[in-house]
Amino acid sequence: MKYLYVLLLGGLLSCNAQNLEKSESKPNIIYINVDDLGWMDTETYGSTFYETPNINKLAESGLKFTNGYASAANCAPSRACLISGQNTPRHGIYTVSNSDRGNEKTRKIIPIKNTEILADNNITIAEMLKQEGYITGTFGKWHLGEDPKTQGFDVNVGGAKHGNPGKDGFFSPYNIKNIVDNKKGENLTDRLTQEAISFIKEHKEKPFFLYLPYYAVHTPLSTTNALEQKYKEKGGNPFQNKAVYAGMIETVDRNIGLILDEIKALNLKNTLIVFTSDNGGIRAISHQDPLRAGKGSYYEGGIRVPYIISWDGVVKPNTVSKTPITNLDFYPTFMDILNVENLNKIVDGTSILPILKGKTINDRSLFFHFPIYLQAYNFKIDDGRDPFFRTRPGSVIIDGDWKLHQYFENNEIELYNLKTDLGERNNLVDVHPEKVAALLKKLKSWRTEINAPIPTELNPKYEANFVPKKFKKK
Repeated sequence: MKYLYVLLLGGLLSCNAQNLEKSESKPNIIYINVDDLGWMDTETYGSTFYETPNINKLAESGLKFTNGYASAANCAPSRACLISGQNTPRHGIYTVSNSDRGNEKTRKIIPIKNTEILADNNITIAEMLKQEGYITGTFGKWHLGEDPKTQGFDVNVGGAKHGNPGKDGFFSPYNIKNIVDNKKGENLTDRLTQEAISFIKEHKEKPFFLYLPYYAVHTPLSTTNALEQKYKEKGGNPFQNKAVYAGMIETVDRNIGLILDEIKALNLKNTLIVFTSDNGGIRAISHQDPLRAGKGSYYEGGIRVPYIISWDGVVKPNTVSKTPITNLDFYPTFMDILNVENLNKIVDGTSILPILKGKTINDRSLFFHFPIYLQAYNFKIDDGRDPFFRTRPGSVIIDGDWKLHQYFENNEIELYNLKTDLGERNNLVDVHPEKVAALLKKLKSWRTEINAPIPTELNPKYEANFVPKKFKKK
């Protein structure tokens, strides 16, 4: 009888050990996506105007990437890449709404038509995680269709096709769908955080995927009178000085602190936290110098974004990585963590799990494809290629220190060495023809492999010397 008891006890201990091992192999995942937050818009990345003590704390607990990229320069395509794990030519989402933006007389070619909704037959990151036993919730901006519940999310608060919360929408009563008004004057960022915390508390016993895509700090800019006054009195510098924007960043930071406090209070140590932005910041709101341009541009200011990853017991605290990554890498990283195989879909990123564990990954090129037009925000401030557009149709490859732009209208090429020219001011196309040829070959090969559409049809309404009235000198 005693022998049988020992066997039973041994079996129970073995089962408990297996269950513990299984549980530990499935970390909770929190992905915080701040809308339009620029690379330099936190203290962690060098700002002296914005105050972000909780984001600082997150960086101290984990790994900061200095060469992190969004997979696209504006909201919808970047989010589609994250959620699908696939680059823009595969899902066809290149921008928000129509692709023929700007004055038609200034567009030399007909852009590729844009897809606005992520197809339901695409196996999303949420669906993949659900298959692995995760409960999934999204709290905030979706922007890829009417309801993320059709794309693998069990819980949805505030997510629909909206790209921003609308006029006065950062305070209740809200203008967005899938959220119920509570107290009048309630802040949307505060509310989304409280909903997220309730989700964490309810599902703390099983692995959860919490996607927290705040609507902040997207326009229309809005904050409390107290925060706006605080930053007006503080003052800024020629690059960062908008008090209302600073107040929005502080609100996001405070709410991230609440999330971190809840994880600590519940002792959820096996929790992987990602903090990032969906694209670069709007330059007319906050400059990202030394980076050139901003949201909508494929210069560094439009695609280089902050990434901080914390995971207690796995990621070494207070560390920095210079390895280039994109948000395409998180789908395969989560698959790698969970040993997911045979998913029956193409995933374009690379697992960065080795980097999280202090190791390295093989060198690889990063590719961006945008066969569309995006009109200028502010032609005097945007710092783009020309005053009419933030983006003209083209592709980009980043390969080591080198970055090559190819624009399709006139087959214009730009080559920069990011190590010596992070601001992309010195075009080296005539200095390094061999590098141009090598990178163009790689870029064309990638486009062929991924079946990337290239616009070639001429626009009959194009006028080479046309200048819209608002661009003419008065």
